Amino acid sequence: MVTGAWVAGGWGLFAGAALLVGAAVGSLVRVPPRLIALVMAFGSGVLMAAVSFELIAEAYERSGMWPVVAGAVGGAAVYSGANALLARRGAKHRKRSGEQQPSEAEAPGSGNAIALGALLDGIPESVVIGTSLLGGGHLGVATVGAVFISNLPEGLASAAGMRGAGRSRRYVFTLWGSIAVISGLAALAGYALLGGASEAAMAMITAVAGGAILAMVADTMIPEAYSKVHLLTGLVTVVGFLSAFAMAHL
Repeated sequence: MVTGAWVAGGWGLFAGAALLVGAAVGSLVRVPPRLIALVMAFGSGVLMAAVSFELIAEAYERSGMWPVVAGAVGGAAVYSGANALLARRGAKHRKRSGEQQPSEAEAPGSGNAIALGALLDGIPESVVIGTSLLGGGHLGVATVGAVFISNLPEGLASAAGMRGAGRSRRYVFTLWGSIAVISGLAALAGYALLGGASEAAMAMITAVAGGAILAMVADTMIPEAYSKVHLLTGLVTVVGFLSAFAMAHL
């Protein structure tokens, strides 16, 4: 049990570390906004595939339709409500690479709101990584790959936006480093705390995470991609979706 929890934590940390990698690139190199948007569209497709084939499908197999519906709608509602609250505090454009992010002078407390928003985005993904290993389960390659790929453009775009809003490199790296560590701890906790959960409870938890991730993709990632690459967004998202589908079935 202890070894499994540390393994889960390690994979959660690995997926979360993509935020730090993206932030490093975004802080040190000027990456074209259209390229960031294309990677974000690709990551959106990968995440949607992982939710479809590894989260929602697994929850349905565990406990049937109604726990999936209740969990997914509940997860989406909680995420959307929290996201709306944080948006009013200055975190609305936390994934934007342009000058949309407010500075602390323009919106006091927006830095904390951005940090909480990043945490809100990452926790459901990390818990899923941890729970996927329970009961002798196999680690979902598509799930870990989806989280890693989606975190890269998030780190890139947010770091560029934070720098444009006047936040220091120290702030950027401290934020994303902390989120990466918390991602690992969330995956570890998902494994350690839910080991005795029933099949119905596991199905509900998985569906809640899936609903929250889908809401996050629709609310934050796809709009950012579309704002830069417009009609290419759909095509690149489908390519990402099919890439994750292939990973899950090879």
